[in-house]
Amino acid sequence: MPESVDQQTTAPVTDAGTRRAGLIYAVSAYVLWGFLPIYFIALAPTGAFEVVAWRIVFSLVFCAILLAITRRYRLFLALLKRPRIAFTMAAAGVLIYVNWQTYVYGTLSGQVVEASLGYFINPIVTVFLGVFFLREKLRPAQWAAVGISLVAVLVLAISAGSVPWIALTLAFSFGFYGYIKKRVGPTVDAVAGLSMETLWLLPVAVIQLLVVGATTGITFGTVSAVHTLLLIGTGVITAIPLLFFAAASRRLPLVVLGFIQYFAPIIQFLVGVLILNEAMSTARWVGFSLVWLALVILAVDAAVGTRNGRRSIPELV
Repeated sequence: MPESVDQQTTAPVTDAGTRRAGLIYAVSAYVLWGFLPIYFIALAPTGAFEVVAWRIVFSLVFCAILLAITRRYRLFLALLKRPRIAFTMAAAGVLIYVNWQTYVYGTLSGQVVEASLGYFINPIVTVFLGVFFLREKLRPAQWAAVGISLVAVLVLAISAGSVPWIALTLAFSFGFYGYIKKRVGPTVDAVAGLSMETLWLLPVAVIQLLVVGATTGITFGTVSAVHTLLLIGTGVITAIPLLFFAAASRRLPLVVLGFIQYFAPIIQFLVGVLILNEAMSTARWVGFSLVWLALVILAVDAAVGTRNGRRSIPELV
């Protein structure tokens, strides 16, 4: 999942039709992100580095087409004229690159369940970052959620004999990415922002393709027409959920989006366990159960906080 997102906080939505449209957009975005593992697995025999390289290239191409069709290229050009914003988007690009590369590697190496764990603990990482960077004061329920999640990571690490680095890398890279995107705020359009990020990453993609070409060999255009189209489609499956989410974020309250965000890791988890038959030991079930308990505590606290008219979770993503 996890993908480039510009979240915008708006006034509470009261129109039923607008809210219904927002729900459709939000559910569509997270369901698409949830089934991403199947899409990436279908790209075999292409390796993770080539997949991410083409994803960067075709995301940029697709965004350029969208900017031209919607006549929003002026928004992109405006970003180029603001060095502070441009370099901030470069930092965001680095983080989303780490996120993409880790996620694709985890998927193609048969670790979809651990990748889903990263997005389950991402809201907790968001709270954690709020304490250190925004000096947020957490309530007891939030501290309990953070503590339980730390115990869960320890259980998973001990049972596996290694730190779940894929999950932690995904959670923290997207957490910091969300923090940076929140800093630039609504001044950066969703498509223009992704265009800027992928433009910064284009040299990285070119280098990766050169390395892959000199070692294992480029698979693009050599397997089948369908395979080639799927690689080109990585740009589409990157941008479309982003546009759906951007549309949803303008129509739904933040707390509603907060609950819907769990659709993606739940689907990813089910894909890993039921479709890909990844092993789930007793200790692993215990670790995931602790994470889910922490999320329930966080969600209930968020709902209570919203009902009482106060901000309940640091708005980093």
